Amino acid sequence: MEKKPFLTLEQAKDIINDVPTPFHVYDEKGIRDNARALYKAFSWNKGYKEYFAVKATPNPYIMKILHEEGCGMDCSSLTELMLCESCSITGSNIMFSSNVTPVEDMKKAYELGANINLDDYTHVEFIKKVCGVPKTICCRYNPGGIFKLGDSKEKIQVMDNPGDAKYGMTEEQMTKAFLELKAAGAEEFGIHAFLASNTVSNDYYPELASILFKLAVRLHENTGVHIKFVNLSGGIGVDYKPDDFRNDINVIGEGVHKKFDEILVPAGMGDVEIYTELGRYMLAPYGALVAKAIHEKHIYKEYIGLDACAANLMRPAMYGSYHHVTVLGKENAPCDHKYDVTGGLCENNDKFAIDRMLPKIDLGDLIYIHDTGAHGFSMGYNYNGKLRSAEVLLCEDGSHKLIRRAETPKDYFATFDFSEFDLG
Repeated sequence: MEKKPFLTLEQAKDIINDVPTPFHVYDEKGIRDNARALYKAFSWNKGYKEYFAVKATPNPYIMKILHEEGCGMDCSSLTELMLCESCSITGSNIMFSSNVTPVEDMKKAYELGANINLDDYTHVEFIKKVCGVPKTICCRYNPGGIFKLGDSKEKIQVMDNPGDAKYGMTEEQMTKAFLELKAAGAEEFGIHAFLASNTVSNDYYPELASILFKLAVRLHENTGVHIKFVNLSGGIGVDYKPDDFRNDINVIGEGVHKKFDEILVPAGMGDVEIYTELGRYMLAPYGALVAKAIHEKHIYKEYIGLDACAANLMRPAMYGSYHHVTVLGKENAPCDHKYDVTGGLCENNDKFAIDRMLPKIDLGDLIYIHDTGAHGFSMGYNYNGKLRSAEVLLCEDGSHKLIRRAETPKDYFATFDFSEFDLG
């Protein structure tokens, strides 16, 4: 399937009049339409709620858009909780899923009235000592072993295998935790699990739902607690490559619905609410990194150097991830030149594309790197003294808005104390 930019060359030039490259840009209309489609796909469940994974794109403007579309926020740290609070997102609109949790983080989640998801059995005593047990509490499940999707021979993995992952509790620990939390005053319980990432299959969520629904029935029977919700977490992927399978959220939602009716309804648990914690699915296709071609190099290969680097988009360097590349204004030109598209870091893995067939690129051309809306800006860093870029919102009416300015050298130096230095 052809991948088309949501931004035209003319729109990019208009933004550049205000905001120099490189910058991340987000498509407000795409974000809103996608959120509405998600809610429609799960509308069969009265209590359904999406908790956007803040770590994917921690920007208050993006969070505000999603909150307006009915989404809560999934947080994993004190700072993310504070970001929610600054956006007036509190209470049950927050899901706090953390691991190796500091005291301050747990206290803040409790203070804000968030749904707290305990990662480990030892956290039962931890939360009792730190702040007390809230009336609604969730525990994270790890089934162990190797997660295998249906009868497929191909194993879908993200954290090696669940048995190697640091997250979650065994079923025995979940049972003990629920009983102890109930004795400590908890009245409603949730179940959470995350087994795979960026799955390009309509079968992942229904398969995960089956595992968690059956677990919910067993836990209810063995502990007598009321299971308020099952949180399917994240894992629904996007089609980074043009020929990748594209998930159909309606098929996914109906697949979960079928498992719900098969497993929970006969057990008298038809009131269970379904939650999700999507990040990549909610934002990746609706963000792009726009950069300018500023250098070319001709040695054993042909190189195009951009004014962006891995500090602006780490995924290709860190994971070898594919991101599609479009040369704005040359969308219909033949892709008859082979390039490595690179940044300027002192690291050889600082490459956005390797041996990529593209139109002839001239210096000054604007390069649009697709699907950076999640885990793009948020994974940025300052190696080589590189500064984080701006973030821009392409509004529904076609205008644009700066939603985070670019860092400056002053920002970079702000955390140093030069008081003992003679700076002349």
